[in-house]
Amino acid sequence: MNLVEKDVTAQTGLRQNYLSFTDTIAQSIANIAPTVTPALTIPLITASAGNGTWLTYLIVTIGLLLVGLNISLFSRKYATSGALYTYVTKSLGATSGFLTGWGLILAYLFTAMATLIGMGIFGHLLFEHVGLNIPHLLFYAVGAALIWLLAYRDIRLSSILALILEIASVGLIAVLGLVVLINEGIPFDKMQLSLQGVTFAGIQTAMVLGVFSYVGFESAATLGTESRNPHRTIPQAVIISTLAVGTFFAVMSYIEVVGFKGGLEALQGSSEPLDELAAAYGMKWFIPVIEFGAVISFFSCSLASVNAASRVMYSMSQDRIFHDAIASAHTRNQTPHVAVTISSILNFIVPAILITRPPLDAYGYLGTIATYGFLLGYILISIAAPIFMISSGAAKWYHVASGLGGIAFMAIPLIGDFYPVPADPYNLFPYLFIGYLFIGWIYYASTRRVKNPGMNAPLRLDMAEEPHNEI
Repeated sequence: MNLVEKDVTAQTGLRQNYLSFTDTIAQSIANIAPTVTPALTIPLITASAGNGTWLTYLIVTIGLLLVGLNISLFSRKYATSGALYTYVTKSLGATSGFLTGWGLILAYLFTAMATLIGMGIFGHLLFEHVGLNIPHLLFYAVGAALIWLLAYRDIRLSSILALILEIASVGLIAVLGLVVLINEGIPFDKMQLSLQGVTFAGIQTAMVLGVFSYVGFESAATLGTESRNPHRTIPQAVIISTLAVGTFFAVMSYIEVVGFKGGLEALQGSSEPLDELAAAYGMKWFIPVIEFGAVISFFSCSLASVNAASRVMYSMSQDRIFHDAIASAHTRNQTPHVAVTISSILNFIVPAILITRPPLDAYGYLGTIATYGFLLGYILISIAAPIFMISSGAAKWYHVASGLGGIAFMAIPLIGDFYPVPADPYNLFPYLFIGYLFIGWIYYASTRRVKNPGMNAPLRLDMAEEPHNEI
């Protein structure tokens, strides 16, 4: 660590040189929450992609790997808690950086809220097996409180706990998937492999939720300040988590389509696909185990999302964009405790407001809106990376190719949000997100005049300005 990095990171208040590679990749994997996709999301995607659901996940995996390579160009050189917000600012300037951070805060928080609702859905089902009808609101309150406590106390504790819970949950689903394959004779499904009935428009629409299945894969980058050897561990965590989880999604989507009794139509109408698979293959006893796995996975994702959101808020506050209090770290725990508290309060309030809506609808609303924030960040980082490399005089053809590829892949679901026009109320969500960005831009413009008059960029308090490694 050079002198500049020591001086910069000392000001952040977060614990330095603390998290191992395992701790770091735990953040990305928990934020992706692999259990959520086979437990809840795959039926929603089959509604659009049908027999091409596995292909949707393959396409999205390739696209996000390209985005991950663009993120890696920065994370190999800079350690920061601001992640994409800081990287885009470095390349494209303060306004683009602010919009990235503003979008990511909404994205991480809405992901936390959606997965808290998911925890309530499966928690409610789990307790019904023993005759208890526990209100969803109680799950939200207890879940949000536990998330606050863990995120407030120790990032390593929350990351490792999330990883252990997620591995256990994925293992349970893998057992069920193996049982299905064995019973079906490990089938060669011609309808899926020939993409029978699949259309480009269907794949395009499905990619929106497909991207949501992965969102948070980049969140390991928010731990740059706290990780050991972040210039190696952060890029590895981002790429490895995407590859591993993408493979799992593609395989499980294939298994669910081929194994679901009643075919695609039955799967598309299912809100509990894993429970129905277990029952169909003589494993009713396994249903509570699967539901417990889903509960802990949703909880892990909500926790990881709060951790990520709070660090982006913290980093932006270090740059005097938000109130100075949010830029403070807990003296003993060395966590961004004010940002964590704000994130945790919002994590409970919004699901509580939506309590009158069917939980699955609320999950879909929040998850869709969250995806817009991620798509914005992924597209901007894919623009920023090649420009940054060109301006530094170190650009290679593959830097430009990964940037253009990331933009192209992420533009497919973005365009699909507008045409063909989604059903109500999803047709309104893109415009609500644009309104959110406009409000943020007005706030930023006025705040910058008051706090940083005449400045062309934020203060960059939590990122070393000197590159550490050449690419």
